[in-house]
Amino acid sequence: MAEQRNQRPGDRITLTGLRVMAHHGVFDFEREQGQEFVIDVSVLVDLRAAASGDDLARTVHYGELAEAVVAAVERDPVDLIETLAERVAGVALSYAAVEQAEVTVHKPQAPITVPFADVSVSIVRARP
Repeated sequence: MAEQRNQRPGDRITLTGLRVMAHHGVFDFEREQGQEFVIDVSVLVDLRAAASGDDLARTVHYGELAEAVVAAVERDPVDLIETLAERVAGVALSYAAVEQAEVTVHKPQAPITVPFADVSVSIVRARP
């Protein structure tokens, strides 16, 4: 049943292209110099109560979510963007109204030796 829940359509709040300077990566120069990461977060939230009552308290304040995501990306360097995506999903799911979070972490300056436009990892996590 949880699998079906993850697939259902629903109301969403989406933040696209949050830009964060951070020091994640496997290589020493990535940790020392840092680089820009771009984060997309989409959260599944039932917005009916907020909309019918025009009440911010009954939804997720996207400004606060954006600040929390940026703070999570800026702290404690990790090797993998997979780990970073998990961290961001955890932040999103810490909001009581969020049922599911979809996170994409882009690493546009990844140390790759061939021409490329972007490298990203996407995950979807839901409440149990």
